[in-house]
Amino acid sequence: MNTNHTDIIIIGAGLSGIGAACHLSRKNPDKNYVILEARAELGGTWSLFQYPGIRSDSDMYTFGYSFKTWEDQKSFADGPSILKYLNEAADEYKVREHIIYNQRALSYNFDTEKKSWTVTTVNTVTEEETVYRCQFIFSCSGYYNYNKGYTPEFKDQSRFEGEIVHPQKWPEKLDVANKKVVIIGSGATAVTILPELAAEGAQVVMLQRSPTYIAALPNKDKIAARLKSLFPKKVAYRLIRYKNIFYAIVFFNLCKFFPEAMKKFIIKGAKKALGNFPVDPHFIPNYNPWEQRFCIAPNGDFFRAIRKGNASVVTDHIDCFLTNGILLKSGETLAADIIITATGLDLVAFGGVKIQVDEKPFDVSKSFVYKGLMLSDLPNFFIFVGYTNASWTLKSDLTSEYISRVLKYLDKHHYKAVQAKVVETNLKPVPLLNLNSGYIYRAANTLPSQGNKAPWRIYQNYVLDYKMLRLNAVKDKRLTFFK
Repeated sequence: MNTNHTDIIIIGAGLSGIGAACHLSRKNPDKNYVILEARAELGGTWSLFQYPGIRSDSDMYTFGYSFKTWEDQKSFADGPSILKYLNEAADEYKVREHIIYNQRALSYNFDTEKKSWTVTTVNTVTEEETVYRCQFIFSCSGYYNYNKGYTPEFKDQSRFEGEIVHPQKWPEKLDVANKKVVIIGSGATAVTILPELAAEGAQVVMLQRSPTYIAALPNKDKIAARLKSLFPKKVAYRLIRYKNIFYAIVFFNLCKFFPEAMKKFIIKGAKKALGNFPVDPHFIPNYNPWEQRFCIAPNGDFFRAIRKGNASVVTDHIDCFLTNGILLKSGETLAADIIITATGLDLVAFGGVKIQVDEKPFDVSKSFVYKGLMLSDLPNFFIFVGYTNASWTLKSDLTSEYISRVLKYLDKHHYKAVQAKVVETNLKPVPLLNLNSGYIYRAANTLPSQGNKAPWRIYQNYVLDYKMLRLNAVKDKRLTFFK
């Protein structure tokens, strides 16, 4: 085994990992770091997913980094454009030279005496194990399984004679022209794929058990274009970013405090966009807006495909698969040449890595999340988890800004480690992710908890987090510092 030592190890060269590295270059250039990436290229989600139409469902002025402007006119960017943006950031801040590819983390062990981490990895090509040592770990691996998506067991699935595809494993060449395609699911992936396949000449049916809130938004921001014409590039970018943050917070809180009124508003918009296609029961969810992830249809592409007759939505339950399609509980049959199981993600905490302290197992499900970025009782370990109701990057940027302050505080006072501890006597555990989606329920017992009060509570609010992470003092009674 080889041994390597550095100040910081960043796990994952995706959106969060590249962003964290750029922040270190900007704010803590004295720190050495490496990025361990399990795959053969950077980009994370935006490199892995290859299904048609893959895009962000957050606008790029907030999904982009705070320190790198988004130049494109599109607000909701496609996957290749986002990957290009990430590569540009990696080059601008010389991140690429710090990445070690094909290194999948197996285990982390913190030595309390040496105040350092040992990270054991396996090379995904050669299967050779390597040991790295560092003072800090930045866990930027996201929260879903990169090896496979979630697919439930369907009765008689093996009988189907056509092709079954999960979006996470999209074939390089899938010819859908003049084919009958059934997409199982109603989340963001299904909403993205449907108009793309319809445009490729497929006759598409989206089969859902229950409806999702879907809203059509313009893909060109007129106010953003105006601000760009009036102000210098960086000033305009910042103004657009704050405008969109404000809009998102207002919309989320309107949904939270006036759910019935917002439900009517959203459904009215869907009805207008659908033309003659019935809204009921296919577009009237049985939950309030933002209790599950909200879906965006840029320029109304999803609704337009349905309106043109190239696609449709069926709300029903699957009884079983047939040789040439799907039998529904209602008795109706959906003919299919290709079935796409857009049934969600398989969540896994911290990439499924075994975490230890002094060679003893550390159970992350028993810990609380401090300020949304540290686990109680786990020293020198920072996690990057984005918002569920807004852009992922908004929170990961704030996380990097806070960590930068912590690193400077530790150096100033000659500390080697920091650890969050619960000092409250009546802190109650609350599920970490505040959505009632199926993929979150399935993984609830493997994730850490948030608490019922700050700073253990995750508010999903950029303004409150900005105050807590960028303005409030680093020193806190819940943090223990070690020399």
